[in-house]
This record gives sequence, C-alpha cells and structure tokens, in this order.
Amino acid sequence: METDRLFADRQTVTPRALRRLILEESYRAHVGHIGSALSVVDLLAALYGGVIRSKSPDDPDRDRFVLGKGHAALALYAALFLRGWLSRAELASYCADDSRLGVHPTHHLPGVDFSTGSLGLGLSIAAGSALAARLLGKDRRTYVLLSDAECNEGATWEAAMFAGHHRLANLIVIVDVNGQQALGPTAEILNQSRMPERWASCGWTVREVDGHVPAAVRKALSPDPQEPLVVLAQTVSGRGVSFMERQVSWHYLPMSDEQYAIALAQSEALA
Repeated sequence: METDRLFADRQTVTPRALRRLILEESYRAHVGHIGSALSVVDLLAALYGGVIRSKSPDDPDRDRFVLGKGHAALALYAALFLRGWLSRAELASYCADDSRLGVHPTHHLPGVDFSTGSLGLGLSIAAGSALAARLLGKDRRTYVLLSDAECNEGATWEAAMFAGHHRLANLIVIVDVNGQQALGPTAEILNQSRMPERWASCGWTVREVDGHVPAAVRKALSPDPQEPLVVLAQTVSGRGVSFMERQVSWHYLPMSDEQYAIALAQSEALA
C-alpha cells in the first residue's frame, strides 16, 4: 500500500521515490551497482524534475540525455518510470530474461537516446548530438552524466577539447564526483584534484555544486550562452544507506534480506 501511494503520481520525479525504486529492483534482481545508482539520484531528480525539456520520449525537439556511467542505469530506469515512459511491469523486469532493461541502457528503450556503458565514450556521443542540433538549427540541448572515473579516459578529453573548440553552448555535462571507482578511490588510481582547471583549459564554463541538493543542481545547470558547461557535482556513493556510503564494495554487491530492510528504512528517512 505504501508503494502504491508513493508512486501514485508518476509524473513527480523525487529523490525519495528514485531511491525506493533502485533498492526494490536491485534487491529483486539480486544485482549490484547500487552505490553508483544512489550517488546520482539527486542529479537525475533535478534533470527529470524539470531541467530536461521533453514532452515525450519520441518528441523530435526534445533535449537529449546521455548516461555516460551506464552502470547506473537502474537510476535512469526509475526516472523514466516516474515520468510515465516505462510501465511498472517493465521496470520490474530489470535484468530478467528477455528484458529490455539490462545493467547498461540501450537505445531500444523509450527515453534512452543512446546506448552507453563503455566508459569514456559518453561525452563523445553527447558532443556529436550537440553539434548535430546546431547544424540542423534546432534549439535542443544535450545533457550528459559522467562518472569522475570517466575523466581518466583520453577520449573524454578529446571530446572536451572538441566541444570547447566549437563552442557547443548547447552541451551540458554533469560529472558525478563521488571520489571512487570500481578498483578504489579515484585519487589513488589517477589523481584528479585539479579537475576545474582542466575543464576550463578546454574552453568550458565550470561550476561546482553539492550534488545532493537538487535545487542547487538545477540552478547550476543554467546554460552558458557562449560556452559548453560542466557542473562538477560532489556526491557520495551509496548515498542514504550507512553501510554503503563511500564503500567501493557496493559498486558490485547485491543485498541480502537483512541489508535490504536496513537500506530501505534508512533511505526513507531522507527527504
């Protein structure tokens, strides 16, 4: 009954609803990547709560979205459900046999513009999308959500330089700066302490924000009329679940029955 009440208005994309869906479906499917999905909840709530302009997933003039960190696909699926673009039955098929909802998103799903998951390629795809809109004389924007670990990839910086050179002001990047990746802390694997300066040197407007304050994220996402924009969002992997927060192991692990009950109770305590 509580679940029915929580999702009665599927047009409302809230952090609390997203967290609940992520935990429910990852538990049911016994699949990991929970920490990665929880770290971007507030970012997706901002994007799908009013920033992305889209009347429907097949509207030709809609803004485009690229989930560079494709392993956080469950958070995206939850947002698409809350927008009314996925049925509850299809959401509940996550990682089941013959499902269209895999660990990484594919463009066969309504609301998924590009198949992603090969880390480092998300920004290249997004830059191409933004340039295409300019060449077609379209007003649409392209948003891309990257992990900070993707900034280890050379292709990311090639795309950043390309976008800066062409002044693609209709391109907006959010970097999920949660400070960790599959094999450990990003600072130990490849230090990125001067990330703002790196983006600025490529010709980007750079803003930094607390990635767990959707209102602040929405404000930071206001495009620069002259340059591509990057928002460096400071986040916590596994946000809202005490035993998952900042723990690299929850990049992979599924939940036990006891862990699921604790995670659900703790996540519900957040706004």
